[in-house]
Amino acid sequence: MNVLFVYYVPSGGVDTLNRLRCKALKPYGIHGDCLYYGWGAGMQNKSEIPYYVTRNDIEIKKIIDKGNYDAIVVTTDYVSFPRFRLLGYTGKLVLEVQGYGPKDVARKELTLAIPYVNGNVAGLLNPRTPHIAALFEELFPAIPRFNFNNAFDSQYFTYRALPKAQEPIIGWLGRIQDNKNWREFLQIGHTLIHHGYPKLQLWMFEDHHLAVPEERVQFHELVEQLHLKEHLTLRSNVEHAQMPSYFSMIGDSGGLLCSTSKVEGAPYAVLEAMSCRCPVLSTYSDGVSSSIYHNATGKYYQQGHIAQAIVEAKELMGNLELRESIRAAAQLHVERNFSADTYAQHFKAMLDSL
Repeated sequence: MNVLFVYYVPSGGVDTLNRLRCKALKPYGIHGDCLYYGWGAGMQNKSEIPYYVTRNDIEIKKIIDKGNYDAIVVTTDYVSFPRFRLLGYTGKLVLEVQGYGPKDVARKELTLAIPYVNGNVAGLLNPRTPHIAALFEELFPAIPRFNFNNAFDSQYFTYRALPKAQEPIIGWLGRIQDNKNWREFLQIGHTLIHHGYPKLQLWMFEDHHLAVPEERVQFHELVEQLHLKEHLTLRSNVEHAQMPSYFSMIGDSGGLLCSTSKVEGAPYAVLEAMSCRCPVLSTYSDGVSSSIYHNATGKYYQQGHIAQAIVEAKELMGNLELRESIRAAAQLHVERNFSADTYAQHFKAMLDSL
């Protein structure tokens, strides 16, 4: 079988997912190609997976005709379904939703999607994100729904023993935009610096191409206001192959990854940190519910409650027995429940049923 995966740009979690699943599906006789509408930072990541970058209808038709695809899986871009039909595609169409950010935005977008989805789409796919699964059931009751964890390669993306940092590090990964809640991360870092960790380092990983310009200005203003410059290291578009080293260093420093998002689909950063023995403190952002179990594979705090975040962060950094238990359990959880092979089996079963 041949499958085409479609998304706006090769960047972030979807770029990671597409590379991983195309590789995982190969042994099951499923050949995957990727189509993106524009350039993205993920193009720097080395991959043997065939991909196309174009938004031109004539070029897309040539790709579809040449690929002889049994299914096209479109992430988010529901308006493309009539377009693919007009370009002559007659196979199965699948809408995949990895997340829309805030829950009200997800409801609004999927409500708008109804006329594009009905009559065009054969199946709906999401990575066990509770609010998306509930919306699928409510808005598209007649369309088959599939929910299974995203693919993860825990053999490649895993802990690396490196020289230990002198001071604890707290990491953050995301875009400089409201839903990723960077303001809260800076506030948490500032509070920890003034309450027990004066030499704490803050490492932030982002894609500067995807930042909201107004928020970029506000970001720098808040960094100045909180006097965080000497503590902050900002990295943009780090090659994916380098991230295991960074997560491992954060974990071994005695620090943690702090995920402050308001709502998430199925964030790869959390799985990546866990696989590298970097403990995670996160908001309960819905999509992390299948990866983080409080005080077992990570820790939660209530979004907006800085004081609670500080208490949980201090325990995660200071209670060494709990910390080591969480690091080991989290790594094992990722290995057992997010394997690429299990994903491929679920995906093949989905295609067979369609």
